[in-house]
Amino acid sequence: MNAVEIEEAISTLAEQPFDAAEFPYLFLQAFGNKETTLRRLRKGETNKSDLGGVLQTNHIHIASAAPGEVTKTLFALKASPMTGKAKAKFVLATDGATFEAEDLTSGGTVACAYKDFPDHFGFFLSLAGITTVEQVRESSFDIRATSRLNRLYIELLKDNPDWSTSARSHDMNHFMARLIFCFFAEDTDIFRSTGLFTNTVEQMSEKDSSNTHEVVGTIFRAMNTKIEDRTAAKLPRWADAFPYVNGGLFAGSTDTPRFSKIARSYLIHIGNLDWKKINPDIFGSMIQAVADEHERGALGMHYTSVPNILKVLNPLFLDDLRARLEEAGDNPRTLLNLRKRMARIRVFDPACGSGNFLVIAYKEMRLIEAEINKRRGESDQNSEIPLTNFRGIELRDFPAEIARLALIIAEYQCDVLYRGQKEALADFLPLDTQNWVTCGNALRVDWLSICPPTGTGVRLQADDLFATALDQAQIDFENQGGETYICGNPPYLGGKTQSPEQKSELASVFGSSESIGELDYVSGWLLKGAECAATTHANVAFVVTNSVNQGAQVHQLWPRIFSLGIELFFAHKDFKWANNATHNAAVICSIVGLRPKGGKKKTLFFDGLAREVDCIGPYLVPGHEIVVEQALAPISELSPIITGNSPYDGGNLLLTAEEKSDLLLRYPEAKSVVKRLYGAKDYLSGDQRYCFWIDDASLPLAISIPEIQGRIEKVREFRLSGGQVARSLSSRPHQFRYTHQAKTHLIIAPRVSSERRPYIPFGLLSEDCIVSDSAQAIYDAELWHLAILLSLLHMAWVRTVAGKLKTDLRYSSALCYNTFPMPRLTDKNKVDLTRCAEDILLAREKHFPTTIGDLYDPDGMPTDLREAHDRNDEVLERIFIGRRFRNDTERLEKLFELYTRMSAGSRATKKAK
Repeated sequence: MNAVEIEEAISTLAEQPFDAAEFPYLFLQAFGNKETTLRRLRKGETNKSDLGGVLQTNHIHIASAAPGEVTKTLFALKASPMTGKAKAKFVLATDGATFEAEDLTSGGTVACAYKDFPDHFGFFLSLAGITTVEQVRESSFDIRATSRLNRLYIELLKDNPDWSTSARSHDMNHFMARLIFCFFAEDTDIFRSTGLFTNTVEQMSEKDSSNTHEVVGTIFRAMNTKIEDRTAAKLPRWADAFPYVNGGLFAGSTDTPRFSKIARSYLIHIGNLDWKKINPDIFGSMIQAVADEHERGALGMHYTSVPNILKVLNPLFLDDLRARLEEAGDNPRTLLNLRKRMARIRVFDPACGSGNFLVIAYKEMRLIEAEINKRRGESDQNSEIPLTNFRGIELRDFPAEIARLALIIAEYQCDVLYRGQKEALADFLPLDTQNWVTCGNALRVDWLSICPPTGTGVRLQADDLFATALDQAQIDFENQGGETYICGNPPYLGGKTQSPEQKSELASVFGSSESIGELDYVSGWLLKGAECAATTHANVAFVVTNSVNQGAQVHQLWPRIFSLGIELFFAHKDFKWANNATHNAAVICSIVGLRPKGGKKKTLFFDGLAREVDCIGPYLVPGHEIVVEQALAPISELSPIITGNSPYDGGNLLLTAEEKSDLLLRYPEAKSVVKRLYGAKDYLSGDQRYCFWIDDASLPLAISIPEIQGRIEKVREFRLSGGQVARSLSSRPHQFRYTHQAKTHLIIAPRVSSERRPYIPFGLLSEDCIVSDSAQAIYDAELWHLAILLSLLHMAWVRTVAGKLKTDLRYSSALCYNTFPMPRLTDKNKVDLTRCAEDILLAREKHFPTTIGDLYDPDGMPTDLREAHDRNDEVLERIFIGRRFRNDTERLEKLFELYTRMSAGSRATKKAK
């Protein structure tokens, strides 16, 4: 269940008559417990309660209390030995009049009237496996409002199917935006009368809902009619109570969808919520999912947390503003200059969604401005920060509308907070008609037309705030000559998941389809942002997929950005950017800040720490801007590494352990053409697979065995029906595409390995083993190679330059192995490293039959194996610098220094040839 579904179930439970016996089970059911789980609790099979309540292990202990004894019962639940033994996270007691609960982990509590406990449903979201940020957990209103609006939206489309078509979807979305404004305005005195909109609809529309659409449409028409024009407009007297809103919000058609009795009831119920509690920075993102059926599965959790947004905005410009405020102290002139500077700052989000980044930037700037005004003794001063300096581009029209509305609401809330209700109301209406969020494709639109570097041009006044043409290029900024900050969270799409249209959009930014390779979609925003920064001296910060700072994408993207004279001035490296753990757990992101070269201070954030550095490179490591280029051969004295053998066989050259045993039982002579096959998974997990390995000399023997001959013919048929490569192999159907085999031994290199492992567990195999194409192999290499691959030095390099498969490391020969820089080894160095490799292999052997994968599980790695690795690290690192490295940062600094020298030498040698 998602959060909205839980909220609906909890609200329904609160509206029903209280049943003391059934309440615990109904409460658990509302949080997604299945009927089978509840049945076992009812029977007592899994109910561990010793107080006559319901105790669900690892979750909650619930008891219905006698009237007036809720607190006493809650204390008893906390004190119960079974509560601790069952590791319950919550205790809950209620008598149907009062409701009390406690989070035993955090100590947080809820105490309220029973009818109000749905307001606190977010407190218990972890019972449904939903991990969410504290801000939303404590502010359940936004989810409750989203839930009600979602039900209304679906009900309206049910009775007005034409409004769900593409031709009318904008009208429906515009209608919902109007409703949201009305709900907010009637609860915040903007309408000068609490509940004006909801009460009017309830009183003036028939209970059978037959004229509800007419009443709502009339209200909308009134709010688009100036007071002096009301008589001529012939509005009914009851509509005169509504103010003139303007701003384009109610301009244009007042056509309204028809309401069923249920839809009318939903509308009134929504209006009775307390809309003063709205958080525009969260609510906007939640509500945009209402209009997108593809996003409704995550309804109520579709937001970006404020702490995550501030990871972008703080180092981009807010930290500097706060520092200048601190420096200003109480100096009136310095404070005034800072206020004027802030009034000219432009914040531009070219992937703005429902406006989260813009709203948070606005609210944080208003907070700083309020402190300036307080220190200057001007607390009643009107804000000099115009909403029109907060620009955005959004592809979909509904989020774009909600973004504008969220900013309007944020402005009003800030005015109330910092200037008072009376002053805020005096300046709020009518709304400004300027449009400052554009609905369009950010990779197709000229950003400088939306957020120009100067204020010159023709001011465009829109007839409809929510239907302004895309060619709104010449909108003046009120304050010319200020700073521009570009920020946001562009879409996450890898190269292989982009549609042809998205590929085309990316190609239009980079100049050609050949130049984009497998670049992530976000690369388009990075390059356009860098171009804007180079042109206008703007600073840019985006949340990006961490793959743009790894693997092949680095040399496809970052040289292009650096060539514009742009540098990285801050970065957050590799963290989970999760709206909700259930929906977004695997999204590992980074944040990169770009600016024109020349700034002094640069900050690298990692693992919660901030480090001042001289330079941040494209791999988000300090010290250099070096880009590691793919290499076809090792730049050091390492032996070549080769991709494993590809069968191209339709499975006919492969055998399971059972098939191999059965074959050899019937045809013992086949033993010479059957070999052990290792892919990455087989090697790590210990699975046994085999293959036919038939050279030309042994082909007569193979085809003399009917089963093998039949398989060879199936391979021929498979290849003849395949692509060009497969067809070219049809003349030798008894063999893999490649036929690499060791003479003495081989080192196997898994192509994918878990990020959790401290080392990629490279291994040593005998010469009669065959490596498949899910791994790579180094054939007949000296054993000291294995010591190098099994080192922290090599892992530091791999973690930095390798690509990722989700969060797993992808070991690339061209990027990880061939580029690894090594000093020239002496014979003694090689002897020492060989001994280290042998010690590691012996330590592994002691734990047979434990699999390699289990041996390298960081939570269960044997002590003797760790110690063998540690000795190996010490020997290798002393070869590099004469001592152990202090950390990976120091390791990488040395490795990149070596790489720069060795790759330059390699290029010079090639040029001489």
